[in-house]
Amino acid sequence: MAVRIVLLHATPVAMQPVHTAFANSWPEAEIINLLDDGLSIDRAREGQLSEAMIKRFVRFGQYGFDMGADGILATCSAFGPAIDAMANALPVPVLKPNEAMFQAALQKGRRIGMLATFGPAIGTMTEEFAEYAAQTGSDATLKTVLVEGAIGLLRNGDEQGHNRLVAEQAARLSDCDVIMLAHFSTSRAATLVRAHTPVPVLTAPDTAVERMRTLISAAVGS
Repeated sequence: MAVRIVLLHATPVAMQPVHTAFANSWPEAEIINLLDDGLSIDRAREGQLSEAMIKRFVRFGQYGFDMGADGILATCSAFGPAIDAMANALPVPVLKPNEAMFQAALQKGRRIGMLATFGPAIGTMTEEFAEYAAQTGSDATLKTVLVEGAIGLLRNGDEQGHNRLVAEQAARLSDCDVIMLAHFSTSRAATLVRAHTPVPVLTAPDTAVERMRTLISAAVGS
C-alpha cells in the first residue's frame, strides 16, 4: 500500500507547486488534498495568530489524520505555532512548509535572504528561522523582502505577472549567500528568479517533499 500524505492547504495557489514537487521527487506517494481557503483569509484579517485559529488548524489536521495519513504536510507558512500544536497532538510526522528549506539555507551560509509575498506570514517565519538557527548554533541573519502585489496577481490568475514581480526584487538580496522563496506559491517564480541572480535559490516544496520522505522512512524503520 502506498504511503498516504495529507496536504493541508490554506490557499489554492499553494497546491500546484507541491503537486509538482511530489511528481518529481516522490511519485509513489498517495497525495490527499484538504483545502480551507478561509484560513488564509481569516489569518490576514486577524493579524496575530489567535488561540482560536490555532485550535481550528489543529482540528483541520486531525481530520487529515483520521483519513489514514502516514504524514501531514502543511503548505501555508502563516501557521507555524498551529502546526507545532498539531505535531504535538498527532502520532504521525507533521511538517511545517518551510523547516526543510530553512535547514538547507543554513548549510549554505550565514547571510540568508527571503522573498515573501504574504505579509502575515513573515512574523512567524522569522521566529521559526531564528529557532532553527539557534538549534544549529548558527549566527545566520535573515533579510526579508516583501513583494507587494504579487500574491494578488497570482490569485487573479496572472502567474507571469507574479513571477516577474518576485524576480525583479531578487537584486535586493544580491549580498546574500542564498535566497529562499518564502511560500509554496512563490516557488513557481524560481526559474525566473534564478535568471535574475547568481545567488543560489531554494524553494519550499522541493525541500519539504524530500524531508517528509526522510521522516516517513525513519518512522517505518523504527
